[in-house]
Amino acid sequence: MIELNPYLPEMATILETVQETPTIKTFRVRLDDPGRMQAFSFQPGQVGQLSVFGVGESTFVINSSPTRMDHLQFSVMRAGEVTTRLHGLAAGDKVGVRAPLGNHFPYESMRGKDIVFIGGGIGMAPLRTLLLFMLDNRADYGRISLLYGARSPEDMAFKTDLPEWSSRGDMTTVLTIDREAEGWEHRVGLIPNVLLEMAPSADNAVAVTCGPPIMIKFTLQALKKLGFADEQIYTTLEKRMKCGVGLCGRCNIGTKYVCVDGPVFSYAELRELPNEL
Repeated sequence: MIELNPYLPEMATILETVQETPTIKTFRVRLDDPGRMQAFSFQPGQVGQLSVFGVGESTFVINSSPTRMDHLQFSVMRAGEVTTRLHGLAAGDKVGVRAPLGNHFPYESMRGKDIVFIGGGIGMAPLRTLLLFMLDNRADYGRISLLYGARSPEDMAFKTDLPEWSSRGDMTTVLTIDREAEGWEHRVGLIPNVLLEMAPSADNAVAVTCGPPIMIKFTLQALKKLGFADEQIYTTLEKRMKCGVGLCGRCNIGTKYVCVDGPVFSYAELRELPNEL
């Protein structure tokens, strides 16, 4: 069995790029060593480090599904030197991949339950991997609902996925933007407000949410109003992850390291941590 070393980047080739929004670009990559690509496995919610050689590396969730292993997918928001250089790469270019890192969504304990996904902007990336995994194992889960929002239509990522999700008969998809926009045919309103209007039942349900911190804050309040207990709510964090293996200490919150103990946390776990977010 081939062991992948999380300390060393694997050489990988970019197969395809997708300009999701003006600031978000998706990269579909494959490890250059066929044996290592075949041996690669991960679980929904785990992350990886993408390296731009001579520049640095940054952490991103693997937002493809472990049920679809023809490539690995990462979506990158342009925000600094490494991400800006990544945005300049194209199909055929080389990157380094250190993965998988961190923990994952507890999808096994979610079996038989209704799942409520609530994503905002780039926060749809970690939800996408879990959503695809559950759709590929549809019989294992109850009702699946997705609420995905952004500031405007052009700020919504994964536009190629949205028509399929909206047309599926085995899930409910609600799209929303913050303000009216010409040609927009879906909901208009802030995500927490639309969530309250949807009013998903908390009975035998799990809510999974990710997005900007302000969205998370008010989404958590909305979920509590709907009767979701702390243990029924999961989210992911991206806090200064650098080494990815718990050595550098840059992502610690109290005694926890986001790169090792996270990035997935239940709201019950977050409430036990110092307020350093």
